[in-house]
Amino acid sequence: MQVSSKVIITCAVTGSVHTPTMSPYLPITPSEITQAAVEAADAGASVIHLHARDPKTGKPTPDPRIFMEFLPRIKQQSDAVINISTGGGLKMSLDERLEAAHVSKPELCSLNMGSMNFGLHPVVGKYTTWRHDWERDYLESTRGGIVSNTFTQIERIIDEVGNAYGTKFEFECYDVGHLYTLAHFLDRKLLTPPLFVQSIFGILGGIGPDGEDVLHMRRTADRLFGRDYLWSILAAGRHQMSLCTMGAILGGNVRVGLEDSLYLGKGQLAKSNAEQVAKIRRILAELSLEVATPDEARTLLKLKGGNEVGF
Repeated sequence: MQVSSKVIITCAVTGSVHTPTMSPYLPITPSEITQAAVEAADAGASVIHLHARDPKTGKPTPDPRIFMEFLPRIKQQSDAVINISTGGGLKMSLDERLEAAHVSKPELCSLNMGSMNFGLHPVVGKYTTWRHDWERDYLESTRGGIVSNTFTQIERIIDEVGNAYGTKFEFECYDVGHLYTLAHFLDRKLLTPPLFVQSIFGILGGIGPDGEDVLHMRRTADRLFGRDYLWSILAAGRHQMSLCTMGAILGGNVRVGLEDSLYLGKGQLAKSNAEQVAKIRRILAELSLEVATPDEARTLLKLKGGNEVGF
């Protein structure tokens, strides 16, 4: 693993997991997503990870026209690296999931390193009423659905987005097998180091949120990639801050944001993404760790630069 003196903070501002019923602070409209992203960047995030939502219903959407309602505005107001999801949302086809990347040609895209059971259905029982009709069925459908990223799909994303636009990837690894899949593509020389490996903990269907799970993922990545990767930690829900702190102590980078957790502390909803960024930044400062600026993140990840994107 490459260990830098600077920690890259990624902020995932809205995602496709949480629904409007779960928090009144979840950014939905292009204006809300713009504000959330700019505030997170001002608070210290050097990378902003983005999904889009239907501004009327809050449902995740792949529509590139909606992405383009906030991408240029974020770029105008911030120097942050903009990272576009290729995971999209449940039930989206690969063609739909790639639409925004084809239009925006970003510096960075997320790339899930395998198909998986992505279980959101246990949260359904926590709510008796819903703001929108789609929410309950959307979450309940994960009981029988699979989030798909086959070897063929991964190779297509690498070719159509990475090779075509010079876009680098945040490789999202939800379990140990995803690290081996990533190593497979590296061995085939379809990828060029450094790899930005986002290890994800606490999603039902993926690896758990125990400290031993974090260490196992780190040891496995070290064995497979040596110094050819930068490591980052993403932990779901209540595990967000504790595991990000653990990862930072071990020399990794961190990801926070309302996509991953709606809370700032126990029983306390985060009122903004910036609150979570500010909190992890305070923790990093207490650990005597410095936060990377956007340009320092670009150098560490060997990105093409914000002037080479399509927005």
